Amino acid sequence: MIRESSGWADPRLLEKSRPLEAFGTPELRELVGDMRDTMAHLNGAGLAAPQIGVLVRVVIFGVKRNPRYPDAEEVPDTVLINPVITPLGEEIEEAWEGCLSVPGMRGVVPRFARVRYRGIRRNGRDDRRSVEGFHARVVQHECDHLDGILYPMRIRDLSQFASSTFCSRGRTSGTSSY
Repeated sequence: MIRESSGWADPRLLEKSRPLEAFGTPELRELVGDMRDTMAHLNGAGLAAPQIGVLVRVVIFGVKRNPRYPDAEEVPDTVLINPVITPLGEEIEEAWEGCLSVPGMRGVVPRFARVRYRGIRRNGRDDRRSVEGFHARVVQHECDHLDGILYPMRIRDLSQFASSTFCSRGRTSGTSSY
């Protein structure tokens, strides 16, 4: 079922989500299904449970060929529960991001270039990966939502925060929305 995505004025988006303790439940299957339906409906690359008003530590992400992300490599469809991210090195990359919860806006956000993430799959098994590039950016963006962080809070230079209309007129490149 498609759920309404919380807008950035929703105070729940600024709250820290609680860990999920039960796996393989009908409620978790329904939540993940609703998240997938909502993300697909909005043409997103990822979605965190708080974005649909559920304050648990669950994120989904995945990108195949998509006109909204013409330069992005594919990211496998992933469901992560209680994720933890560890930077692999100190290299930071800045790139344009957007967010389904901050519609119509884009900003240049610094992110670690390479990260290792671990979390739990829906069936309770561990998932561990080391990633870089767009994949690393997407997982960091989605996991920020679990800690009540929206991407504009990470922007270093507010002159690089603009409407997506402004961005689409050639002012920016590499624009992403999660």
